[in-house]
Amino acid sequence: MTTLLATPRRTVVLALAATLGGCMAGPDFTRPAAPDAATYTVDAASLERATPGAHADAGQQVLPGTMPEAMWWKAFGSAAIDALVDRALAHNRTLAEAQATLAEAREHALAQAGTLAPQVGGNAAAGRQQYGEQFLGPLAGIPPFSYWAVGASISYALDYTGGAARSVEQRAALADVRQQQLEAARLSVIGNVVVGALDLATLQAEITTVDAILDQDRENLKLVREAFAAGSVSRLDVVSADSQLASDATQLPTLRQRASEARNLLAILVGEPPANVVVPDFTLAALTLPQDLPLTLPSELAHRRPDILAAEAQLHAATAGLGVATSNLYPKIVLTASASQQAADLAHLFDRASNAWSWGAALAGPIFDGGTLRAEQRAAHAALAASRAHYEQTVLTAFGQVADTLDALGHDGELLAAQAHAQDAARDNLDLTRRSYNEGQVGVLQVLDAQRAYQQARLGDVRAEGQRFHDTARLYLALGGGGPTVALPAPPAHAALLR
Repeated sequence: MTTLLATPRRTVVLALAATLGGCMAGPDFTRPAAPDAATYTVDAASLERATPGAHADAGQQVLPGTMPEAMWWKAFGSAAIDALVDRALAHNRTLAEAQATLAEAREHALAQAGTLAPQVGGNAAAGRQQYGEQFLGPLAGIPPFSYWAVGASISYALDYTGGAARSVEQRAALADVRQQQLEAARLSVIGNVVVGALDLATLQAEITTVDAILDQDRENLKLVREAFAAGSVSRLDVVSADSQLASDATQLPTLRQRASEARNLLAILVGEPPANVVVPDFTLAALTLPQDLPLTLPSELAHRRPDILAAEAQLHAATAGLGVATSNLYPKIVLTASASQQAADLAHLFDRASNAWSWGAALAGPIFDGGTLRAEQRAAHAALAASRAHYEQTVLTAFGQVADTLDALGHDGELLAAQAHAQDAARDNLDLTRRSYNEGQVGVLQVLDAQRAYQQARLGDVRAEGQRFHDTARLYLALGGGGPTVALPAPPAHAALLR
């Protein structure tokens, strides 16, 4: 009785297949573990450490373990911001570039995956041939002849080291890099629109405040001039009041220029020339400050921020690249076969007598290459180490950004409370000084000093309020926004096995 392994040739073939089929050059990629951190900060003043409702500014509180909403910018309650974000997502040129780059990377990944399959090609030839008299030796004298041929060939590279599979894995990982870079670009565009609108609202509030201050300066100058005409103040008092008005007026051009730049930036973000877009006049009063702020756990942040995910995909690509470089150290085996019809007469091209075929195997491997392949493998090791360091630094930077933003939000509430107290105190001092001036107890310079202190307190209050809106948006951005929204198409079945 004959068994499957009865012949030595079958035994050798099966043993070789079992041995080669299990090989995969280079290390398998393992997703890095999340950093071991329970919180982002150690500062007790941070909003992260504050008990909800017990902070100095009870208007905002963080909710640890919660994710930002997908459309997180709607938390500011501005239909105008929502409309600008929608326009930017539809028409921003940076996003269009990132989308095209992602499409390119996808196609490269699919093209590389195709190399794992057998390569089938067709061929046809026709011509007329004459051999030289000395070429054929004893067979010389063959007259010129015509030939016709048509057929197909197939080749298959035996990927026993897994090098081709690693190449497909590397291309797929590079496509993942582009995918996450698109997510990062999307988040950046949305963030720039939201922050630009908040900056514009703050600048508008500052301009309104400075306009009100200038009105008060003009009223003060009018009163001082009347007092000078009555002989109760000196010329120096008039000059001082006029100087204060001129000094305060210098703030307006700078604020208006910054507001113009903010409008121009918003126009560019929505993909239009600044002259073609009418940007709404945002105001802080029309915005809603989110009260309940999300706070992704540190262990989750590394799995949702697009820049971290891009660095992780790059690390995956570098790991696969090491496998490719290692595979190149081994011989390559290519199996080929062909079948064709060949005839010297077109009328007999498809006769049975015109059948031709061939099959074979080829092996080619490095013997001496001057150290090139080993150097490439060492370079791949170095690239992997660099990618790992880049990933770790990206995670640390992300944690630092969240920590900075939490600290800023924690201090924003304190600053707003201090600014409100300063403004109230400055207003009371200004009212008292004006009454004292009317009663002749103080001079105009004291009134101007009180006026200047009140002006600075008002501006400080506006800027502190705008900064809190700005830091709130920064927190959403530092947490990665609403998370990934772009999905890569399903890879071919043979590429999916690499995941």
